[in-house]
Amino acid sequence: MDSLSLFCTGALLAGGLYWFVCVLGPAEQKGKRAVDLSGGSISAEKVRDNYKQYWSFFRRPKEIETAEKVPDFVDTFYNLVTDIYEWGWGQSFHFSPSIPGKSHRDATRLHEEMAVDLIDVKPGDRILDVGCGVGGPMRAIAAHSQAKVVGITINDYQVNRARMHNKKAGLDSLCEVVCGNFLEMPFQDNSFDGAYSIEATCHAPKLEDVYAEVFRVLKPGSLYVSYEWVTTEKYRADNPEHVEVIQGIERGDALPGLRSYSDIAEAAKKVGFEVVKEKDLAKPPSLPWWTRLKMGRIAYWRNHVLVIVLAAIGIAPKGTVDVHDMLFKTADYLTRGGDSGIFSPMHMILLRKPKEAPSKS
Repeated sequence: MDSLSLFCTGALLAGGLYWFVCVLGPAEQKGKRAVDLSGGSISAEKVRDNYKQYWSFFRRPKEIETAEKVPDFVDTFYNLVTDIYEWGWGQSFHFSPSIPGKSHRDATRLHEEMAVDLIDVKPGDRILDVGCGVGGPMRAIAAHSQAKVVGITINDYQVNRARMHNKKAGLDSLCEVVCGNFLEMPFQDNSFDGAYSIEATCHAPKLEDVYAEVFRVLKPGSLYVSYEWVTTEKYRADNPEHVEVIQGIERGDALPGLRSYSDIAEAAKKVGFEVVKEKDLAKPPSLPWWTRLKMGRIAYWRNHVLVIVLAAIGIAPKGTVDVHDMLFKTADYLTRGGDSGIFSPMHMILLRKPKEAPSKS
């Protein structure tokens, strides 16, 4: 092979590698680059050990049913997955129904804006994002409503990512992020004009515990909307395939246990909320929310090969391969849950804190 041919071959390989890593790498225009994948607040050499620790929780299932163990469990999970989520999915860690003629990003934004429209806030109102992640919904909601949004997340790495994104978007004057446990929020009673949670309270071992905290910090008369992960009326506990799918979702998403759709309103009423509206946003005429998962199968395989290569050459932590493989398998369980209709990630419940607290007898 002459020198010119060798040079052309080398240039082609280098260009292909750049395209594969830097162009194909970020699935979202504003996501992370593949070469920046990390273990969140976990040092690179401890990512694999923390992955094993995460799975050890499922060998002691009673421990992830208690409020004392949940913070470590969920914090470990989000240290492991945050960079991969942001790289492969975007800054909004949730699903949304597909909308004809709209991109996934636009569909996501509209799903988020609907949440704040439901709680009827005004510009300048102070509202709470319960489980804000890296703040994708927070920024969309702040820009749409001009309300001041305070987000809380258990994960310190996500706090730093959210603050960076808020400043980059020019929304840091409207968006504040606090590191804390939504089961014990560091906010005063009656201090928020509204609140929302988008696919976040599923991490609570008891839904009434997080609902009680939201109830406490809301001003009387204020509204709270939540998009809940639930099993639907089609789920059968005596169907082995149904059980496999739901357990796969739980283990791949750090869930103490999925709740039935029929339990949501009861939990809200138990802590004093009035139920204004309840609806599964995944049901027809909504188009499938899992379409994006199906369409992304090739991208997942491509990304997995990339993660293996980056881990092998020492750019990404070695445990990242295990984490990405877990999320790939979880995507299949989520798709099966959507296809069969036994699972919904967007059971919407709109609640009001009464203007006057009910009298205690």
